[in-house]
Amino acid sequence: MASGSGPVSALWTEINRCGQNGDFTRALKAVNKILHENKDDVTALRCKIVCLIQNGGFKEALNVMNTHTKSLTSDMIGFEKAYCEYRLNRVDHALKTIQGIPEQTDKLKELYGQVLYRLERYDECLAVYKDMIRNSQDDYEEERKTNLSAVLAAQSTWENTSAEDLGLPESSYELCYNAACCLIGQGQLSQAMQKLQKAEELCRKSLAEDSDVTEEDVEAELAIIHSQMAYVMQLQGRTEDALQLYNQVIKLKPSDVGLLAVTANNIITINKDQNVFDSKKKVKLTSAEGVEHKLAKKQLQAIEINKALLAMYTNQADQCNKMLASLQTQNPGHPRPVLIKVAQLCREKQHNKAIELLQRFSDQHPESASGIKLTMAQLYVTQGHVTKACDILKSIEEMKYKPGMISALVTMYTHEEDIDSAIDVFTQAIQYYQSEQPGSAIHLSLVREAANYKLKYGRKKEATSDLEQLWKQNKKDVHTLAQLISAYSLVDQDKAKALSKHLPSPDTMSFNVDVDELENSHGATYIRKKAAKVVGESQPKEQGPEGVKKKKKKKKGKLPKNYDPKSTPDPERWLPMRERSYYRGKKKGKKKEQVGRGTQGATSGACAELDASKSASSPPTSPRPGSGTGTATSNAVPPRQQKPAAAGATRKKAPQKKKKGGKGGWLLQRSLFIYHLLDHVYKIYSLYFWLLTDLK
Repeated sequence: MASGSGPVSALWTEINRCGQNGDFTRALKAVNKILHENKDDVTALRCKIVCLIQNGGFKEALNVMNTHTKSLTSDMIGFEKAYCEYRLNRVDHALKTIQGIPEQTDKLKELYGQVLYRLERYDECLAVYKDMIRNSQDDYEEERKTNLSAVLAAQSTWENTSAEDLGLPESSYELCYNAACCLIGQGQLSQAMQKLQKAEELCRKSLAEDSDVTEEDVEAELAIIHSQMAYVMQLQGRTEDALQLYNQVIKLKPSDVGLLAVTANNIITINKDQNVFDSKKKVKLTSAEGVEHKLAKKQLQAIEINKALLAMYTNQADQCNKMLASLQTQNPGHPRPVLIKVAQLCREKQHNKAIELLQRFSDQHPESASGIKLTMAQLYVTQGHVTKACDILKSIEEMKYKPGMISALVTMYTHEEDIDSAIDVFTQAIQYYQSEQPGSAIHLSLVREAANYKLKYGRKKEATSDLEQLWKQNKKDVHTLAQLISAYSLVDQDKAKALSKHLPSPDTMSFNVDVDELENSHGATYIRKKAAKVVGESQPKEQGPEGVKKKKKKKKGKLPKNYDPKSTPDPERWLPMRERSYYRGKKKGKKKEQVGRGTQGATSGACAELDASKSASSPPTSPRPGSGTGTATSNAVPPRQQKPAAAGATRKKAPQKKKKGGKGGWLLQRSLFIYHLLDHVYKIYSLYFWLLTDLK
């Protein structure tokens, strides 16, 4: 402590008392008074730096250290400087400061481990914490084990490495939570859910012991555990339960911006291209201030990729392209931004540009070429260029001889009717497995599939070599031997006869098969009905006349009246008239009698009945006795009426006036017309004439 008399010593006493009470604001005021008297007092400067750090003034503390570099060396304030840089998210500067300090104290190692964790250098961080746990004995051992378990969880999640079993206890909910994260990284979701449930119980128990903690504080502390539970549910396919739990976490509005960003991002992934309005609201939570310092690089990258996808789904092409350009600048070798760009081009119907972009990226980054080439093949298939898609698939060396790839190539070549290329695919794959894994299950299955394929498409001569190879592997395989004999029977009959000697005899081929049971089985197409068994010697009772059912006779179909057995029926008689080949449509201009035409009260039916010119008859016979000739003739023909207008007429004709005189000429023309009618309706006309005469 700096020496001084009177007021200075009183100030130091106050600083000591305030430091013990935790009142660093009053202590800072006292320190400033001392520095006012002596600005280069090293002890006062160090006390000021500590007070500023305790009050959260990291920038001010760093400024004090940078201002008094001559008085304050790195040995004196190296830890405080590195800590301020760490809290200001200047992690790289903090690492350099720590590495420049010659003496590594325990608190400096603690800070060093935190800095390495933030820089995602997990292997070095793991070594630091192992050394600290091994060589230190104090009250912070459980905190160090918690940090060590966090490093193991990060390795398992982000580096896809199996976590080392260090035998860490699960006495606290933090340790149990980190153990669950390790299991999630390894894909053991059920066990991870059990660990998370245990962590929730431990958290509730530990917080229940504190009387000052409210239920809201408990829920806020459990928010990170619930969010991780929802993530496990989402991976298990329980999206509805996961979405409900995510929304509960969002409603709590936790202070951790990293937790909010991850939860909102996972909700967006569940929504996908649906519920876009909700996704737009949630995406704002992923852009909060300070998120980049709370999450890992892969988490931030995933959030940015989902933002670009959301922009694509909402048809914001310009914004999507800007995000993709930023992602490609940050990580040029990552394939996902390129794939999203290709999807955007396909939505704009620019398939050729999309294929060119994929080809250029695969050439520049061969380590990611396999997934890119699969996308190129898919685009070629959608455009109908199946052969080009096959060429792309065959160029993927690491997948060339996998069963799925062979199946896809054979199917596509068969679709294009290129049987030779499909057989070449089989041949190359068989040769590969013959040299790498001879006699393996994959090798033999490929040989069998190749043989079946060749037999299916008539390549029996080529199939014989494959069948012989299969039969030599298992000479008890009768099915393969039968296929081989069948193939040789068309190619080399002598060879077929020689192989037929290896067939088993009929006695050894007989099987104990119940024919009746086979016929009555569920899959039989024909089931033989069994006769009802007669119990004892009881004879069937004789049925009376009422009990005997009469057989219904089938009625013969009625033939049409104009049926001619010699003529061949019309083959199109079952089709409607409009669908028949000889239908030419209705003739236009044909006049039809329509109701409502002509004079008021007149109908076309009545005109036809009363008009004698429309009834077939022969010339009239002599009139009945007692009647005049003129009377008979005048009553035989009804008076002429106005005819109804033809169909399609635009106007009615005015009724014509009867002319005086000239009646004899009109009757003569009518008589001549009637004279030329047919004779087979003579009786009808005579009756009609008699009725008219009688009425007179």
